[in-house]
Amino acid sequence: MTEELASMVLDDAKDKMANTLEHVKAEFGNVRTGRAAPALVESIMVDYYGAMTPLKSLASFTVPEARMLMVAPFDKGSMASIEKAISASDLGITPSNDGQVIRLAFPPLTEERRKDLVKVVRQKAEDGKVQVRNHRRTSRQELDQLEKDSSLSSDDHERVAKQLEKVTQASIEGIDELLAHKERELLDV
Repeated sequence: MTEELASMVLDDAKDKMANTLEHVKAEFGNVRTGRAAPALVESIMVDYYGAMTPLKSLASFTVPEARMLMVAPFDKGSMASIEKAISASDLGITPSNDGQVIRLAFPPLTEERRKDLVKVVRQKAEDGKVQVRNHRRTSRQELDQLEKDSSLSSDDHERVAKQLEKVTQASIEGIDELLAHKERELLDV
């Protein structure tokens, strides 16, 4: 019984930390690198017949070349709404519409903008690490409570706490790897 409780706490922490890692990865995907990527526009909300709808539900995306993204709406009647939403987004890109597809040409990033974006991704990585540490703290408190209630021996507590520390360290290393990759991507001219 006590083993089950301790492993439940550990499994819960693993799941939460894995979700945090996925969230950081998704956040990094939303940061523009000078290359066209569908992730940059998929989550833009479009006013589609009065309902706010994510762009990924209204169109397909293709990347014909490194700095060009083509958005092909499923419903040609939604073109004006999609164009308006892209223009209003924080991408800073003016869409061009030929009646069939919307083209987004991504200009090359300036050196100054690249450095600003590196700061942004470092902050996102730090936020992710803080979240991982918060999950560790919560799990440690649960383990401490189990030990206090005599549901968990001090030896088991110590063993599970070491496993929790390994999971935490692996999650933080994962975030660091994602950060290093994204920094290289941003600084690559």
